[in-house]
Amino acid sequence: MKNSPKHLENRNTISLIRLLVGWFLQLIYHQFSWAYDLVAWTVSLGRWKAWVYSVIPYLHASTILELGHGPGYLLLALSQAGKHCIGLDLSKQMGTKAMRKLRHHNLSPSIIRARSQQLPFTHDSIPQVVTTFPSEYIGEADTLTEIYRILVPGGSATILLAAWITGKKVLDRLAAWLFNVTGESLVWKDHFLDPARSIGFSAQSEYIFFPTSKLLLVHLTKPEEP
Repeated sequence: MKNSPKHLENRNTISLIRLLVGWFLQLIYHQFSWAYDLVAWTVSLGRWKAWVYSVIPYLHASTILELGHGPGYLLLALSQAGKHCIGLDLSKQMGTKAMRKLRHHNLSPSIIRARSQQLPFTHDSIPQVVTTFPSEYIGEADTLTEIYRILVPGGSATILLAAWITGKKVLDRLAAWLFNVTGESLVWKDHFLDPARSIGFSAQSEYIFFPTSKLLLVHLTKPEEP
């Protein structure tokens, strides 16, 4: 049965919305980075930092590389906890924001501007990688291969991949609808981990539940040397 004109119109509208949102997010992450915190707080109804900090209990290595560090909240929290943190981001503006944040707290930032598809680290040199709400780059074969290459045997990557707002209040429902329409919430299936497994990772996912939201975490582990 062919799609009706109305169905095609709705699908085209959603595609256009997602295209515009992607363009807007690029601006927020680069040219309009000054507005990033406000936008993140608004679209998550104030939950953004709590979501980002939810990965901290999973980060046990003495040295941690954060891909796509953004404004630097996780870098700051980990550094204050005594971890040696390296931040990597392609956005010059986000690098500046993160540096200022850490220096404001009398910390010496270790921040690199580079692409996740070409990580400037030697083989088997990083014990743990983390990234929160990464864009599509995280699923690219080049990115996964690079993460695998730089991790020490037995090292791991923790990826906070997605969030769903589950509250029943009007604003919660509106935010959940917006996340769904813009593609920020995905329908998760285990076979999405197959590309990582094909590279050699042991891969699994889990959910973290909050009172009015839930998060999807992906854990990738590089095997120990035989």
